[in-house]
Amino acid sequence: MSDKMAMPARAGEIELERDPAALAADAGIVFIGHIETPWKTRGECPRNGRQSRETCRVVLKPDYLEGLKSVETCSHLILLYWMHEARRDLIVQTPGFARRAHGCFALRTPVRPNPVSLSVVERLDMTDDGFLVRGLDCLHGTPLVDIKPYFATTDSVPGAEVGWRKD
Repeated sequence: MSDKMAMPARAGEIELERDPAALAADAGIVFIGHIETPWKTRGECPRNGRQSRETCRVVLKPDYLEGLKSVETCSHLILLYWMHEARRDLIVQTPGFARRAHGCFALRTPVRPNPVSLSVVERLDMTDDGFLVRGLDCLHGTPLVDIKPYFATTDSVPGAEVGWRKD
């Protein structure tokens, strides 16, 4: 059974009338590769990449390898990936760690209309077909959408807040 079917709605959650996975696409995404991790089920994954010390492998399709030029100079990268096993039909969710329900856009959950996730990863080493990283929270085989350099000067906002987390 996939993780999609293993997640029944919790109290306070609201399902969309139509599953976005069944709708016509507005745009196309090309997966540039995939991610290899030690985790085969959602339950095995860390809640976020910062909780993981595991080394994971980012593998690019041959057509995109030239795009890695200068990536070896980056200590940290932003990876965007498609959580292919996630439900897409919950618009309001009650996380197990929260006291009340929140809209999916106020959460970092993979359960959302478009299951795009991101992690800031530490780049460890380059390989012939990609690179090794630390700091991921996705399943083995997760499709890779994009790679961007992490700039501490522009990507970090030390005073940023998520008000509901203070509760």
